[in-house]
Amino acid sequence: MKIFSPCVVGLTWVLKDTLGQVLDELDEPVEFLIGGRDLLQAVEVGLMDKQPGDQVDLHLEPEQAFGDYDENRVFLQARALFPSDLEEGMLIEGSALPPSDCDPLPSDLMYTVTEIYPDHVVLDGNHPLAGIALRLRLRVASVRQARMEEIGAGSLGTGFFKLESAPAQAKNQTLH
Repeated sequence: MKIFSPCVVGLTWVLKDTLGQVLDELDEPVEFLIGGRDLLQAVEVGLMDKQPGDQVDLHLEPEQAFGDYDENRVFLQARALFPSDLEEGMLIEGSALPPSDCDPLPSDLMYTVTEIYPDHVVLDGNHPLAGIALRLRLRVASVRQARMEEIGAGSLGTGFFKLESAPAQAKNQTLH
C-alpha cells in the first residue's frame, strides 16, 4: 500500500543538523497520521506515494520545519515563582506557568528553562530546533488506512514532528 492522505504511516528516522550531528534517532517505528497534524507538511509531501521499505532523505530549511528563531519568545521571570527543584532543560507548558506580576506569557507555547539565576529564570518559547536546517532520513515501516476516529481526531497523539505552537509559515502543521 502506498502512502496517501489520509492514512497512517509507521516511520523510523535519523535526524541530523547540517554538520552531520545526530539530533535524534528512532529505531522502532512510530505511527503518524498523514493528512492530520502529526507531521510537518514538507515531511508529508516527501512521503507521498512511498511504500513500506522505502527510504526518504529530506533537507528541511527552518521555514519548512520549526521556523526561524524568534528572540521575542525569550522571557525573564522571577526565580521565586518556580519550585526549588527547577533545572535547566526542563520543559514547561505555557498554561502551567505560575502567575506573575509581569506581563503574562503566551500560554500556547512550550517553554524550555535555558538559564537559572538567583533572581530570575530565562524561559525560551522557541521550539528547540527553531532556526536549524535539518537533514532527515526516514524509513517507511508500514502504511495502513486511517480509521474514522483517527481522521476525526486529526492526530494519533504522537509526533516528534508535531508543532504545538506553529510559526506563521507552518500554521497548517502542528515537536513534541
